[in-house]
Amino acid sequence: MAKFRTSCFSSRPNRTLFITTKLASSHPHFHPHSSMLRTILRRSATTTAKFSSFISKDCPCRSTLLVSFCRPLPFFVVSPRSAVARFHTHQVVAMAERPAETTSTSHKFTNRLAAEHSPYLLQHAHNPVDWYPWGEEAFAEARRRDVPIFLSIGYSTCHWCHVMEVESFEDEGVAKLLNDWFVSIKVDREERPDVDKVYMTFVQALYGGGGWPLSVFLSPDLKPLMGGTYFPPDDNYGRPGFKTILRKVKDAWDNKREMLIKSGAFAIEQLSEALSASASTNKLPDGLSQNALQLCAEQLSQSYDSRYGGFGSAPKFPRPVEIQLMLYHSKKMEDAGKLDVAKEGQKMVLFTLQCMAKGGIHDHVGGGFHRYSVDERWHVPHFEKMLYDQGQLANVYLDAFSITNDVFYSLVSRDILDYLRRDMIGPEGEIFSAEDADSAEHEGAKKKKEGAFYIWTSKEIDDILGERATLFKDHYYIKQLGNCDLSGMSDPHNEFKGTNVLIELNDVSALASKLGLPTMKYLDILGECKQKLFNVRSKRPRPHLDDKVIVSWNGLAISSFARASKVLKGETDGTKFHFPIVGCDPKEYLEVADKAATFIRRHLYNEQTRRLQHSFRNGPSKAPGFLDDYAFLISGLLDLYEFGGGIHWLVWATELQNTQDEVFLDREGGGYFNTPGEDPSVLLRVKEDHDGAEPSGNSVSAINLIRLASMVAGSRSDYYRQTAEHLLAVFETRLKDMAMAVPLMCCAADLISVPSRKQVVLVGHRESSEFDNMLAAAHALYDPNRTVIHIDPTKNEEMEIWEDNNSNIALMAKNNYVPDKVVALVCQNFTCSPPVTDPKYLEALLSKKPAAV
Repeated sequence: MAKFRTSCFSSRPNRTLFITTKLASSHPHFHPHSSMLRTILRRSATTTAKFSSFISKDCPCRSTLLVSFCRPLPFFVVSPRSAVARFHTHQVVAMAERPAETTSTSHKFTNRLAAEHSPYLLQHAHNPVDWYPWGEEAFAEARRRDVPIFLSIGYSTCHWCHVMEVESFEDEGVAKLLNDWFVSIKVDREERPDVDKVYMTFVQALYGGGGWPLSVFLSPDLKPLMGGTYFPPDDNYGRPGFKTILRKVKDAWDNKREMLIKSGAFAIEQLSEALSASASTNKLPDGLSQNALQLCAEQLSQSYDSRYGGFGSAPKFPRPVEIQLMLYHSKKMEDAGKLDVAKEGQKMVLFTLQCMAKGGIHDHVGGGFHRYSVDERWHVPHFEKMLYDQGQLANVYLDAFSITNDVFYSLVSRDILDYLRRDMIGPEGEIFSAEDADSAEHEGAKKKKEGAFYIWTSKEIDDILGERATLFKDHYYIKQLGNCDLSGMSDPHNEFKGTNVLIELNDVSALASKLGLPTMKYLDILGECKQKLFNVRSKRPRPHLDDKVIVSWNGLAISSFARASKVLKGETDGTKFHFPIVGCDPKEYLEVADKAATFIRRHLYNEQTRRLQHSFRNGPSKAPGFLDDYAFLISGLLDLYEFGGGIHWLVWATELQNTQDEVFLDREGGGYFNTPGEDPSVLLRVKEDHDGAEPSGNSVSAINLIRLASMVAGSRSDYYRQTAEHLLAVFETRLKDMAMAVPLMCCAADLISVPSRKQVVLVGHRESSEFDNMLAAAHALYDPNRTVIHIDPTKNEEMEIWEDNNSNIALMAKNNYVPDKVVALVCQNFTCSPPVTDPKYLEALLSKKPAAV
């Protein structure tokens, strides 16, 4: 049974979730390898458990585990009797606060991080801790002094990273212990996900959970000794504080060093073997693809919350890969004539998307979505905003619009994309990473609090909106005493007492009718009110912006902007838009995607080596591109091309795929490693498969290869398909036994089992409005098994590219070119439809159900 306590859960200090391993392993944010790895590491865990017991005899690591459900989850190994402990409310509030940023240039301390570009590292540049960035200088110093390394990993918008900084890393007493006994290293997990992966996997494998800040002790040769996540500064409720842990680790290093080093070396050896699995065959067994898809859909359906939407219980994350799986499965069922099953799956998805959009997890005033909801009603969120969420969520709302033609979903996708355009895009079109949950309550405040930028008192609403206040307050459930009481899980310790998080609980038309207003007039008034609130909110101290540019996350956003440029052309004429939606011509979204891709090519791609760098801030980072960077960017570029971008984006996608295969592909064993394997300081090279908050690089790569195989011909097409089949075979056991952990991979496995992918070929001038309309028609209907190829026969360079890669497409273009028209052909199973020149005819052609096999 899950049990809440006041110590520390997720981003808030007053929420801790104790949960059994069985329950945790079924949760989408439980690390998928944890149970398997704990079995693999049983021998090494015996030694490590002794050390854990040495650190605190009240903390057996096989009793109750605190499991990570989210990015900034504090982790402890705790004793059962500590589960009844409680913090006082004033302690909770104090822990949630951190100093506001200051513009002062005078600092008592400055360490090596001051020379770094990462926002997270710069946040720690003036700690009294003698921090090093990850690199040889730190490793050499640890060897020279013969001391262990303390490794702290986090990211700049991580709430609990801020808490641990205030409590421990800004404390001169703690700093002295660290400086005297350890070499301390800070890592931005968004800048170095490869380093984070090694030590997060170690902590998850041994203890069953993890999160950020990640705190790990290493030997000078970088082998892990022990670890956890957030540690409070002092002992409390039978748990060791950070100072005690430092003393115990120092004592263990002096007296039990050999045991610790052997344990860490063995753990890494076993993890490396477990996480680099190979396939015994080159393809999945017959029937497994369909079975995995069905199993995943059934498992998700069993976890569906029919009352409030979503899959699983609180805390609720918007895990878009689950939505993608359910929509894909529903389409399969519809095509198979199983309409009841199809409608039931769609109903779950659409209700979930509605509840999310109406909930407090959605920023109704400024657009976009927060990271997750702490309660079951999608109401009180962790207020952090992440780019990877925005891109994926925009895409699933676009899919919902394609299926239903209901502008409710198209408006939400616009809401997300317009938020990104307004607040998250740099001067050259680059898209930034995240906004913090914390901010100062007012100018000059010495402390920051979570959600301060987003919450409202009833009086503030009255003062800002005047005579419209009552209408607005009724609509968004705003109460005089605050509204964070919808669930006992929302705010159990009155952290948000007297304040309101906007949420829609009632039907718009019913509320409008009650006031005797036409629905559109009612919506006009709400939009005007939100504009006024936005203007006031803009004068508040803003949350910290992490303006780092991450290639993989930009790839997800490029995809959604490109797709929106055509899907949203399906909105009916006269569709009205209300703030914070801009209501732009959809083609503007294609320009955003184009600029973001151009920035990456210009600043993070080496034309000579054809390799990517992982991130950019005041210049490219030192980290190379990782698998996710290549896979997510390739996916975004394929969408950018298919939805109207130039053919140069398709060419670049194929070049990147070639590099990805050279650098990451295990040609003998199948599948892709997550790192290049060229940095000796990164001890694990993993084949990642878990589709979590972000999809896995292997799942996305499998779909990329299937798409590329349908665009080119001959041996190159065969190579792409065979590589995808071999990749999926690596994860046969996962697809068979734990399908819910890999929903996007289930979709990929089913896609590759389809005998022939549908191709839509458009021939004509790309610059014409007719072409734009025909391309919108090609993408109007939801169909994951469709590839759109467009070609302008008057452009010699373009024709040469197709002659080299797919001569059939080049021939079709020559034979069907009409100077003043755009011609479309639909091809499948080696036959093509007669050419059509009317978008409506193309839509009708694409809407035909597949013939029964």
